[in-house]
Amino acid sequence: GVDKIVFSSTAAVYGEPEKTPIEEDFPHNPTNVYGRTKLVIENMMRDFTNAYGLHYVALRYFNAAGAALDGSIGEDHNPESHLIPLILKTAQGVRDHIAIYGTDYPTPDGTCIRDYIHVLDLADAHVLAMKYLAEGGKSTYFNLGSEKGFSVREIIETAKKVTGIDFKVTEEARRSGDPAILIASSKKCRETLGWHPIHSTTEEIIASAWKWHKEHPYGYK
Repeated sequence: GVDKIVFSSTAAVYGEPEKTPIEEDFPHNPTNVYGRTKLVIENMMRDFTNAYGLHYVALRYFNAAGAALDGSIGEDHNPESHLIPLILKTAQGVRDHIAIYGTDYPTPDGTCIRDYIHVLDLADAHVLAMKYLAEGGKSTYFNLGSEKGFSVREIIETAKKVTGIDFKVTEEARRSGDPAILIASSKKCRETLGWHPIHSTTEEIIASAWKWHKEHPYGYK
């Protein structure tokens, strides 16, 4: 009997866009299985909207980051592949170093730029999306990003400032398939849902994550 769904999708549905900031109507060319399967589900929901009257909102996340402000809940993947947790594990001494892959990109400091969004701002968007559907909103999709790009080097330097630790950083060759800049346009979400990210500065993202990592150097084990 469920006829309303809020779906956690991903910016990976866009693949490597030709320009940024990325808008919702950009071509969908996912380059990995994760992005392809999310897009398959988005298409299924659109078909169910047409066939059965399902109402849905697909939220396309960019780089989710940060932790609960009180340090009670944090980010713990195994294996870990996300930049900020890897940096903080390096600051803790759990890792020997953090690597920058590519320092010759066409960006101000030569390193890749990405859009980071605090997990609390993501949570807020979900509540607004549910209210939107409950009030009769039409099926649609929204990008969830801060619209502010931060380079790998900026994230590292902010982490050093927040933690007070000067950890080891190495510079490696580019990785194949890494676009120089990926930034969201969240205009549609702001205008339709009235959503405004308030925690998605680099300082607050990293400070909240650091608070959790200090108490959980090896995750939830």
